Amino acid sequence: MNLLSRSAAEAYASWFRCVADPTRLQVLHALACALRPMRVGEVAEAVGIAQSTASVHLQRLLDDEFVLVDRSGTASWYIVNAVCIEQFPQAAEQVMGTLVGSIPLPDAEVEAPWHGSAAAMTKPP
Repeated sequence: MNLLSRSAAEAYASWFRCVADPTRLQVLHALACALRPMRVGEVAEAVGIAQSTASVHLQRLLDDEFVLVDRSGTASWYIVNAVCIEQFPQAAEQVMGTLVGSIPLPDAEVEAPWHGSAAAMTKPP
């Protein structure tokens, strides 16, 4: 039996905690449905929350790479990290034992499988 290492379990727990907040899920969903980069104010309006609250949730999503940001001057444009969204279900399958062996179980510090895969973002016209 190939068990998750402690570092892998801690990394996966962080990712699952990130999406365990209902408001954060709404923020992620708003970005995913927009199909384009959005500013904090747009996200806040779409979800019906204060801009400061949206900023906190976007930062948490950014920390775990569920979203990407393009900072242009004073504007920050957020977009869903498509690579993350495609690969995240595999983390759940790994934890549940249905994908044993298909994702390497690291012994060292773990990063999201999609870490560093940020593609160039395109701002809306």
